[in-house]
Amino acid sequence: MPLITYRQAINDALAEELTRDEKVIVMGEEVAEYDGAYKVTEGLLKKFGPKRIIDTPISEAGFIGLGIGASMLGIRPVMELMFWSFSYVAFDQIVNNAANVRFMSGGLINCPIVIRGPANGGTGVGATHSHTPENILATTPGLKVICPSTAYDVKGLMKSAIRDNDPVYVMENTLLYGEQGEVPEEEYTIPLGKADIKREGSDVSIIAHGRCVQTALLAAELLETEDGIDAEVLDLRSIRPLDEEAILETVRKTNRVVLVEENKPFCGTDAQIAYMIQDKAFDHLDAPIKRVSSIDAPQVYSIPLEKIQIPDAERIRKAVLEICPRSV
Repeated sequence: MPLITYRQAINDALAEELTRDEKVIVMGEEVAEYDGAYKVTEGLLKKFGPKRIIDTPISEAGFIGLGIGASMLGIRPVMELMFWSFSYVAFDQIVNNAANVRFMSGGLINCPIVIRGPANGGTGVGATHSHTPENILATTPGLKVICPSTAYDVKGLMKSAIRDNDPVYVMENTLLYGEQGEVPEEEYTIPLGKADIKREGSDVSIIAHGRCVQTALLAAELLETEDGIDAEVLDLRSIRPLDEEAILETVRKTNRVVLVEENKPFCGTDAQIAYMIQDKAFDHLDAPIKRVSSIDAPQVYSIPLEKIQIPDAERIRKAVLEICPRSV
């Protein structure tokens, strides 16, 4: 399979779906003339024209509301946010309207919208540009939230998201855009709500999503070489729907678990997962559940400090060693 970047995988998914379905459009700030703030939409304007690749004013509340209204009328908009931090000014549309219209209409009106863009820290852009709000969005029934960690996953999940009849919010990571991965040339999709084991192991389960999956894989390598511990890494891929069975299966297999996320710890995604594990797999646990998350403070501007704030491989390794004795 050819190697392509995470960025190109999203671009390919958008191009394929724009070709497949004339109701698909792309909207957002600078997505057309400028090829996107992160060049994710590069070349799409030239190929599909200004009626389907549409630049918007700098008003998230305005253009997100426009996209949701269009989706209610049968269009399938893919909306780009320059940062998910900017979504907060459009929360009435994103959380209140999009999530509830199908239920409040008795199933007569769907809202097949995709909202995508970066949701991460680690780039030194400060507290107001570094939110990871998947936990906030996932609390709302009617919304779907995905956090792809690889080029392969982001392409397959993006295509499924565009075809879905409910709102799907895609949390990307700018630090992944340039990362390469194997992606097949033939068409494929990945169902929403299906986790994936990125590394088989027997001693402890490290469960993560987004870029934290890559960090967890680095930690697993350290644990194997330095401590003789065989760690399994489970990539959630979807936050909602959540693949509960895959989580429980890996916990039953290894009997120890470390949860890793870039969210802040209070009311984070992993708080819900930890509750679910102790509720449904308590008898399989040989040690307490451990969590590794961002340090509970607004995101710092200083890149050296921010590297400490976000989970790294050594912090994950330390958490594993607290519940999993060295075997060498």
